[in-house]
Amino acid sequence: MALFALSRINRYFKIEKKLYLKEIKEIIKYHQEHQNLTRLAYQSAWMFLMERFYDDQSLEDDIVNDLHFAIEAAREIEYLTKCIDWKRKDEEVFVVKRWLIVVADYFLTCTLCNVELAGLMSSIAQLFRAAREYYREISSLCIYPLRNAAEKKNVKIDDLLKSGVIDAVLEEIRQPTLDDEMAGECFEFFALISERLKGKEEEKMKEAKRKEKKRKIFERMEEEGYEDCITSIYGEISFVNEKYYLDLSLNISDYFVNV
Repeated sequence: MALFALSRINRYFKIEKKLYLKEIKEIIKYHQEHQNLTRLAYQSAWMFLMERFYDDQSLEDDIVNDLHFAIEAAREIEYLTKCIDWKRKDEEVFVVKRWLIVVADYFLTCTLCNVELAGLMSSIAQLFRAAREYYREISSLCIYPLRNAAEKKNVKIDDLLKSGVIDAVLEEIRQPTLDDEMAGECFEFFALISERLKGKEEEKMKEAKRKEKKRKIFERMEEEGYEDCITSIYGEISFVNEKYYLDLSLNISDYFVNV
């Protein structure tokens, strides 16, 4: 209960590191070794720390390299995905929602390159698929960390492919239940990937390697009928942009990866 109470402290409430960092790291590390906390308590410890990270970049090395957030979050999300009783919508649902909120902030804030990110994205892609049929609220929450990951330079395009994230979003955009907000997030996801593959952010990458990445993503999109799908709902983009966004591109080519 104490950890849950700490997790409710707003990120804009400033707390000096000397008042919490040593102790919260000890709590997390002790649980990693002994599994002494409930899943809600463990998630709460991380949520408290990640709320501090949002405004204090000096915590990044502790979170990424010392405590291995990506590995821990992936393991917890994978466990919850397997054990959730979707019909009962019990405590596991509440906990996994909180993990998704924290992970979305993590991708937004984290700048270090990290091989552990692929596993975390894979766990979210699995949850995305599992929740799609039974619990749309969770499925909708999954798109935010994936969209944030697509934008970050420290997340490799290869990892977006290997983790199944691109496939999961391609599947979502073809769903008959796709709503306007989810459509906007999917549009943004693919526009961000397209922008990165144009070379502006990947100038140091060898041209042959960049073209190979573009080819792989283009082929996956082609297999899933992505172009036809986007073209068929393109008329909704201006409406979605007006209702949910301010900066979705009105140029349809921005949502394609051309080879």
